[in-house]
Amino acid sequence: MGKTRRVYPAEFKREAVGLTKQPNASVEGVARDLGISSSALHKWVRAEKEAGALAFPGQGKQGLSAEQAEIERLKKELALVKEEREILKKATAYFAKESR
Repeated sequence: MGKTRRVYPAEFKREAVGLTKQPNASVEGVARDLGISSSALHKWVRAEKEAGALAFPGQGKQGLSAEQAEIERLKKELALVKEEREILKKATAYFAKESR
């Protein structure tokens, strides 16, 4: 069997990245001290540089940024409006046929 994938909380990732910023600290040394792979820590450092505070959103709805949550809300609203439009088209066609 393969290894199970470990999931680290966002706070742990932030603290690990913070440790790499200390004087005389290397990513490899910090990773070794924390018992994680250096490649994972390199990935976290890169993610923190690119996204800043939004680097480790987690999973599910709680991890969504404000923009991502707004996009989700708008997608749901768009689907509802499309469904309503289709119902109105069918109703219009039905009543147009009935009036003849």
